[in-house]
Amino acid sequence: MTSIRSQRVVLPDGVRPAAIEFASVIRRITGFDQIEGAVDYGDLVIMPGVVDSHVHVNEPGRTEWEGFTSATRAAAAGGTTTIVDMPLNSIPATTTLEALRIKKRALEGQCFVDVALWGGVIPGNLGELRPMLEEGARGFKCFLVHSGVDDFPNVSPGELRAAARELAPTGAPLLVHAELPAPIDRAARKVAGADQQSYGTYLDSRPRAAEDEAIALLRDVCAETGAWIHIVHLSSASAVAIVKDAQSAGLRLTAETTPHYLHFDAETIPAGRNEFKCAPPIRERANREQLWQGLADDTIEMIVSDHSPCTPELKRGTFLTAWGGIASVQFVLPVIWTEARQRGFELTDLARWLCGRTARLARLSRKGAIEPGRDADFAIWSPEETFRVDDSVIQHRHKVTPYKGETLYGVVKETWVRGALAGASRGTLL
Repeated sequence: MTSIRSQRVVLPDGVRPAAIEFASVIRRITGFDQIEGAVDYGDLVIMPGVVDSHVHVNEPGRTEWEGFTSATRAAAAGGTTTIVDMPLNSIPATTTLEALRIKKRALEGQCFVDVALWGGVIPGNLGELRPMLEEGARGFKCFLVHSGVDDFPNVSPGELRAAARELAPTGAPLLVHAELPAPIDRAARKVAGADQQSYGTYLDSRPRAAEDEAIALLRDVCAETGAWIHIVHLSSASAVAIVKDAQSAGLRLTAETTPHYLHFDAETIPAGRNEFKCAPPIRERANREQLWQGLADDTIEMIVSDHSPCTPELKRGTFLTAWGGIASVQFVLPVIWTEARQRGFELTDLARWLCGRTARLARLSRKGAIEPGRDADFAIWSPEETFRVDDSVIQHRHKVTPYKGETLYGVVKETWVRGALAGASRGTLL
């Protein structure tokens, strides 16, 4: 049995001095002085380990982009104790029962943190969904627009409805990349002759209408089927009202956003800096502040990395031709704390956005909070300290990230996974 204590422990009922006794699972939580011999972390924050429910690991098949060893090492360095791997960018994509089993074998013995898996919905694989759930898939992801890789095609509105009807009785969430192709196709014609090195050109090529129309469709499908539909990486603040209205009507429509939408803004992205490219795009400063308001009023419920790395070669070219994805799994906690502390948010807000609700989305009942019976997963960190992101810090396979050069608040000192320091033992498949 191990015991630790701090003056700032983030518990479900608030932040207070406390001691925690645990093995792989938390046994009890007491007052600060009530467990003899507890390791004292002073004023360092003990928070639940971050649960990052949106990570593209890319193994097997595209491990030159990223792999389970490097991705989970980076996650642990940033206080993340659980990741949920997305079904695309690996080869094969996780869209069949056999592909899920291949993914499970690929991660064995490689992981520094715990890992769960999403399955994928593509045209024609409806019959695979229930078997994949029985095998351990936490839910399913689909696209309404081209995914960026041909082996994970997008679904039509009719196929979306069929998947939602299939999943509704199971309680498993259907995660949706919410952009429709028609507004993007119209925008592509308008920007054809524009400067492709300009970020403004790329922003114009992925208009808000693509997200807004898609999210209106998701609201309707949610109402028709009763399914749990989750909007991944919400970028358009004008869609927040659609989500809020759906939630007010009792629909199970939830949404996440990402650190890059909450930290960067379109006005300050330099020309030719393709490491900032993602889809949907980073939007304007005013849009960013409206997303923060969506978090404040609980319409947007959680924040995830959408870690989507690639090789440096794929980031070359123009904003319209480079790979769209941001490497960030290591920096979720410090980026969000850097921004949240300026806006009056508290440590309890971080725990809600980064831990509790992401665990609930992935249906991981033993993750996401410090309380008896939960896994002993902790991020121990200093909110007042800063660090500069440079090559010596970055643990991702490649050093290509828009966070390079940023000074961030929140230095992670230790990460504990099921009662052991990350690296002292291996993570497990959940």
